[in-house]
Amino acid sequence: MKYIGAHVSIEGGVSNAPLRAEKIGAKAFALFTGSSNRWASKALSEKEIKLFKDNCQKFGFTPDVILPHDNFLINLGSPDNEKLALSRKSFLDEMKRCEQLGLTMLNFHPGSHLSKLSEDDCLARIAESINITLEETSGVTAVLENVAGQGTNIGHSFEQLRTIIDRVDDKSRIGVCIDSCHAYSAGYDLATPEGYDNTWRMFDEIIGFKYLKGMHLNDDKRELNSRIDRHESIGKGTIGDGFFSRLVNDSRFDSIPLILETPDDSLWPEEIAWLYSRIES
Repeated sequence: MKYIGAHVSIEGGVSNAPLRAEKIGAKAFALFTGSSNRWASKALSEKEIKLFKDNCQKFGFTPDVILPHDNFLINLGSPDNEKLALSRKSFLDEMKRCEQLGLTMLNFHPGSHLSKLSEDDCLARIAESINITLEETSGVTAVLENVAGQGTNIGHSFEQLRTIIDRVDDKSRIGVCIDSCHAYSAGYDLATPEGYDNTWRMFDEIIGFKYLKGMHLNDDKRELNSRIDRHESIGKGTIGDGFFSRLVNDSRFDSIPLILETPDDSLWPEEIAWLYSRIES
């Protein structure tokens, strides 16, 4: 079964996220558990935590179809020791917020070397940051998201993601989220049937489907291998309808959250309905 949804707003409190997901016809959702652009967020109240859990239960959203995202300031591979310490503290707080909410995953961008570290040293820092955080938390899997390869960001290749996984001590609490726009912009041809098959063959050989915990379903404003991160609405970009039709009929992507981050949120109900309509009986 496919669990398709979107990254919904938490305006007014995290407890509103499942309500907004249900309203757009989602069977999965993503959210920020606090601020998306601050190092620290206001503590979650017991009332808000209970209401979030109650609303998730009411609409059938189990933790395995909810994919929270950390804040955008965090750089677990930062070459600046002060920023690295801030990032690690903030990431730990994000993981603990997930624990409080009864969630089992936290999605994040691996990090950036900012041209001040070698790629390998940055990968090592990211893995060390993850290990430190996993030792201080329980029950939440750290989910690496592939990136488009823009600037000095790490994690645009399957090999880089695999290197991080290899250096994480607790393999049971590390996973991967593949963003279709990021993958296409990084050079993985998801637009053609041949490219689709080859991409997922490489993914399985290098990383392994057992590590796939979720996906972000986004079309791409830019061309293949652009190394630029520009999401587009489903079917309106350079990846095209074919990819999304193939994916929703591919059993390898059952039982994980498939999350829209497309730019026009007014289209989310339509996009979700269209994706479900493409599933062949």
